[in-house]
Amino acid sequence: MISGSAACPCSSGLEFGQCCEPYLAGAKQAPTPEALMRSRYSAFATGNIGYLEETLLPGTRDDFDRQGAADWAAASEWTGLEVREVEGGGPGENEGIVEFVAHYRQQGADRVHHETASFKRQDGRWWYVDGIMGVRPRRVEKVGRNDPCSCGSGKKYKKCCGAAA
Repeated sequence: MISGSAACPCSSGLEFGQCCEPYLAGAKQAPTPEALMRSRYSAFATGNIGYLEETLLPGTRDDFDRQGAADWAAASEWTGLEVREVEGGGPGENEGIVEFVAHYRQQGADRVHHETASFKRQDGRWWYVDGIMGVRPRRVEKVGRNDPCSCGSGKKYKKCCGAAA
């Protein structure tokens, strides 16, 4: 069990008691999509599977695999979270996107879960809607040789998909 004065698993740099613990305990609601995403990571790290389920947008919980999530959380050592991009989710907005990389160790091997997650504010509260693995596709009119590749690899176009052209 993580104490409130320990570092928060979400890698925010804050103490657990000042970061994700109040959300996991139900004392507060996450004020932004990023805060909700960080608290969901901390829920995996602390084995709080109930929180993962209760922060899913109502109406999207039918396919939640509670046992699968519990097994994954228990079999993993959660080693850090990297937030790559946050879009939307500000005051007056009802949708947000968070691209993140969750780092964990499983069976002695370092692993990552790279996801672009969608969030929605409904009834004054932020909810997790769904996610796609990796970087969400972006529409690109014309890709130059030195532009980032449109496949989302993070490489320059000339070193990735443009290499074969």
